[in-house]
Amino acid sequence: MTNNRTTIFVDGDKYYVEPNNDERIFAMLIYLTSFFTTIIGPLLIWLLKRDDSKFVDFHGKNYLNFLISFVIYGIIAVILKILLIGFILLPIVGLLVIIFTIFGAIKAYQGEWYSIPFTIKFIR
Repeated sequence: MTNNRTTIFVDGDKYYVEPNNDERIFAMLIYLTSFFTTIIGPLLIWLLKRDDSKFVDFHGKNYLNFLISFVIYGIIAVILKILLIGFILLPIVGLLVIIFTIFGAIKAYQGEWYSIPFTIKFIR
């Protein structure tokens, strides 16, 4: 049986364009479990499914990079509270985390290779 799915290249890596339903659900669960267990749920799903699916691997790395990036942004906002700028930035960072997590879950379920904005790529 041959695989007739077309491919795309993201950051030099080869990915399938159309993930199957299970891949989409697991990728979505990476984002949704983060509301209950910020790191443990998404990390477990990613570690268990990353070898089975490039799509889940992509979204797992994407979420972990997003989490690390926004923790750094939150720390910077807390430090900037000294200059009174942090009182404005910290709620904005918190709101963006919620919005981007929901948006990432939606895009993952739709089967899109979506990268969250303002994310630094620590894990490639």
